Amino acid sequence: MKIFKSQFLILLISCCYSLGYGQYIQVDDTYTAQQLVQNVLLNSGCANATNFTFSGDPFSSGAQSFGYFNAGTSSFPFSEGIVMSTCRARRTEGPNNNLIDEGQVAWQGDTDLEQALNITGTFNATIIEFDFTPLTSAISFDYIFASEEYQGTAPCRYSDGFAFLLKEANSNEPYKNLALIPNTDTPVLVTTVHPDIPGRCPAINEMYFGGYNGINAPINFNGQTVVLTARSNVIAGRTYHIKLVIADHENIRYDSAIFLRGGSFDVGTNLGPDRLIATQNPICNGTPFTIQTTESGSNTYKWFVNGSEIPGETNSNLVVNAPGNYAVEITLASTTCVARGEITIEYVPNPSLVNTTALQCDEDSDGTTIFNLTRLSSIITGNDPNYGLVSFYENIADAQVGNIAAAITNPGSYTSTPRTIYASAQNSFGCNGVATITLQISGVSFPLVLDYESCDLDGDIDGFYAFDLNDIDSLVLNGLPSGLLVRYFPTFQDALLETNVLLSPAVNQTQFISRIYAKIINGSDCYGIRAVDLYVNSNTPPNFGDEEVFLCDDIPLPIAIATNFFSYNWSNGDTDFSTDLAAPGEYTVTVTNRDGCEATKTFTAIASGAPTITSVDIDDFQGEANTVTINVSGIGTWEYSLDGVNFQTSPTFVNVLPGEYEIVVRDQNLCGSDFEDIIVLNYPTFFTPNDDTYNDVWNIENLNFYPTASIKIFDRYGKLLKEASPKNGWDGTYLGRKLPSDDYWFVLELGNGRIIRGHFSLKG
Repeated sequence: MKIFKSQFLILLISCCYSLGYGQYIQVDDTYTAQQLVQNVLLNSGCANATNFTFSGDPFSSGAQSFGYFNAGTSSFPFSEGIVMSTCRARRTEGPNNNLIDEGQVAWQGDTDLEQALNITGTFNATIIEFDFTPLTSAISFDYIFASEEYQGTAPCRYSDGFAFLLKEANSNEPYKNLALIPNTDTPVLVTTVHPDIPGRCPAINEMYFGGYNGINAPINFNGQTVVLTARSNVIAGRTYHIKLVIADHENIRYDSAIFLRGGSFDVGTNLGPDRLIATQNPICNGTPFTIQTTESGSNTYKWFVNGSEIPGETNSNLVVNAPGNYAVEITLASTTCVARGEITIEYVPNPSLVNTTALQCDEDSDGTTIFNLTRLSSIITGNDPNYGLVSFYENIADAQVGNIAAAITNPGSYTSTPRTIYASAQNSFGCNGVATITLQISGVSFPLVLDYESCDLDGDIDGFYAFDLNDIDSLVLNGLPSGLLVRYFPTFQDALLETNVLLSPAVNQTQFISRIYAKIINGSDCYGIRAVDLYVNSNTPPNFGDEEVFLCDDIPLPIAIATNFFSYNWSNGDTDFSTDLAAPGEYTVTVTNRDGCEATKTFTAIASGAPTITSVDIDDFQGEANTVTINVSGIGTWEYSLDGVNFQTSPTFVNVLPGEYEIVVRDQNLCGSDFEDIIVLNYPTFFTPNDDTYNDVWNIENLNFYPTASIKIFDRYGKLLKEASPKNGWDGTYLGRKLPSDDYWFVLELGNGRIIRGHFSLKG
């Protein structure tokens, strides 16, 4: 937390000026760019530096935005060096008791920096540039980035920018930025190096964050990175241009600085990347590693390990077999340049693979069989997920070097006699381990095929059934030593190679019978393979479908089925092939055949009975459109007929012609019938009493079936002309006199309460 000027003065007084002057860095901003580069940063005879330039803001007091700093007795990591800032350089001195927040919009930014960081809108840029010609193949220098933007939630969003830009001098090639997160292309910024900001953004590259600074920090910034190193390979004798630049981004607020370690601009030699576990490139145990230098010429070499010179090692390359920090000093011929290079080497153990034996079965006992080597991988690696793919070899030399070109090409189905082969696998660092595999053949054979039968119990009698394979284990293992396991496969080769294992329950693949293979396993070895035939038995008697039967008038009905079953079990308790159904309902019988398979048949007994005709409704005198409806009582399913031959399910007949009928009602379930005679009447619409013996008398046909019927005939005026009987009708006379042609009316009383009225014509 910042303590501003007035607070700081109070603190000084209260502490009796106990804070010493030497615990903060001290900055001198009177140095020129050439002095800073040649005398402070470079300090090496391995490079010639020229063309020194700088730019920044001189401020009104003549103060500069860059300068020389000395750490004095403070805890700052660099004893001395160069500071470049977006503020006055002397404001960077500790303590951290005030906010550095100065500059002006007129102090411009830098387009090269913006291009390198892919940003826009920079201000207050401080720049040091120079050319240098290295005599060796690599350069590096150490730096720390510090900023006031390491506060609150600002690291999630804001960062000033800086870059160390390198390119060949006087060329149009783009700059390369050396200020990057190690082993990445990510620029070092507040937004790319910070701890977790609770509730706002997670930590990013936190291992490179040096920490937040307290009030007594050597520098006046809220936070800083750890010591980082900018590196690049170069070509000896070629001239390069380097541009060191820092600027505010987006606004001139909250300043930042870079601190360059004095004398750290090392023009040395590149021994290659460190070989570390952390960077996934260590050396494998037992593998010699050659450290190579790239400096040309007749040079003098000194090699060191962990700070101690290695006696007698004066060659340009060094072969090592042990971990350590190795360094070289190369005195370039005819120069005072001593190029230095370092590399740290770590070793890791090779994979510790497990030797194993694979015992396989031999179907035809010819001494050759097929091995699935891939199933040995987990045994060989001990199930260690850090080991890569296991390869198999017939030659140990190929296995030791992991010669994939010589690996067994079909490890999943490798045909072999008993012999020794080899397996190799690499750990995550590419180190190779070797295991020995002894291939053996089991002498156990099983010539007989086992039979396992089951009824088709899944409700669909189709010859396919899901067998519980666990139920077969005891049959397969009968008489064999204890401790053996069984797995099942569709073919013998699948059993050999342990591919396409059958999971329980397993459905037979061919109808009614299917062969599978039981592999008997002793640990990881094949004890033997037995063929097992699965039989699906069923009980499918003919004509055994469910039936409906009818009980006529509650009379018990005898029921019988075939007599060739081994057992019978009726739901009413009977155990013979027949039973009596005494009441309506469902009755089942379960029968068992010689294989012990069951079949079930259901009889549904339905109550029925003979019908009783209670009445017949006749709507006659409609010409040819008469209707007859038959009313019946009782239980059953009826059908009806007017002639005893043609039946219908409806009790109503339409378009019935006049005449005499014998109606029949019968139970469709053959439980009985009933009969009744009926007459359908009609009257003639005219008659011709002309004594030609044809149609001389008007009468109603079949009226004789109604002996009590009476007919009264009237003229159009309602005068009663005749009261006729069913026997004689009317001859068209009144008091012996023939009546003229006209319409006449009648009233028919049938004697059963029914009265019919109508009219007819007399034609002369």
